[in-house]
Amino acid sequence: MMGGMAAAAAVPSFVQAQAQTQSNVWPKASKEAALTRIAFGSCCHEDKEQPIWANVNRFAPDLFIFLGDNIYGDTEDMAVMRGKYAKLGAKPGFQTLRSKTPIIATWDDHDFGVNDGGSEYPKKAESKAEFLRFWGSPNNDPRRSREGIYTSYFYGPPGKRVQVILPDNRTFRSPLLGLTVEPADRGQYFVNPDPKATMLGAVQWEWLEAELRKPADIRIFASSTQVLADAPGFEAWINFQADHQRLLDLIDFAQVNGLFFISGDTHYAELSKKTDGVPYPLYDLTSSGLTQVWEYFGPNRLRVAQAPLAQNFGRLTINWDKPDPEILMEVEMIDGSIGISQAVKLSALQQK
Repeated sequence: MMGGMAAAAAVPSFVQAQAQTQSNVWPKASKEAALTRIAFGSCCHEDKEQPIWANVNRFAPDLFIFLGDNIYGDTEDMAVMRGKYAKLGAKPGFQTLRSKTPIIATWDDHDFGVNDGGSEYPKKAESKAEFLRFWGSPNNDPRRSREGIYTSYFYGPPGKRVQVILPDNRTFRSPLLGLTVEPADRGQYFVNPDPKATMLGAVQWEWLEAELRKPADIRIFASSTQVLADAPGFEAWINFQADHQRLLDLIDFAQVNGLFFISGDTHYAELSKKTDGVPYPLYDLTSSGLTQVWEYFGPNRLRVAQAPLAQNFGRLTINWDKPDPEILMEVEMIDGSIGISQAVKLSALQQK
């Protein structure tokens, strides 16, 4: 009890500070202005130094997307969770970002509340409340009236309209199917072939199908875990074989154009590309982490580029002025170098 009270006591000054900048937390980017620079990242430990924000702020994005593990909550005690959000909110680089740049966010396992967790986590509703509080969600946010935190945003005028889809990969997700090898911190999860095992759950699937039918020129599917990686061993969409294939089929059958994926979670950065069994080449740019760095890469036969093992963030630059608009997908490293760079013409992301 004393520990919880101590954590809660540290919060009020942060809440006051947050109230002063809350309008910059909620995505206030103009719906009329076309996005040209988007930054994103994941895996940001609140107890560590965060020098990467200097790089992000120098890039001066029109929008920043947090892809999850935005803090390492790992608790069922919401006073502890709130205290960890307060630590992130107090980071000078993050404060600069929040004062200048619209921010949108989803969560992954650690800010959801439990490592590698899904629907079995008992504090989903309480954790969601802390998430919405910290990220400045207004009272009329649709997420306040439904389970989970899935949402989407639209930016820019017709002809330059960008849709950002933020699925919730935790609230409804079936339990993982165990490890293929030990020890657990280096183990690989089995692919679950059960058609009833799900990443998104039935209600979120209905929502997603409706979202993908709304008009947009570019669609960014911003997933907390990797979408395309075919055998990463760690958590990814491929762990749930039916939902993985359902997503690819939906893109095909619903005639979804202009879509690519961004993702986090892995503690390394890479670019995956899938060309077989899909209507046009699909890309998944993974950026991880803002503070967290793994010591090796997981297996992935769809990897076409990888960055050095160091702190990094993702960059998307959209050139609308070209006759065929171009999307530059990059990963910037902590030293300012570009670890991954891939230009993709919008015409290449269209069904024939």
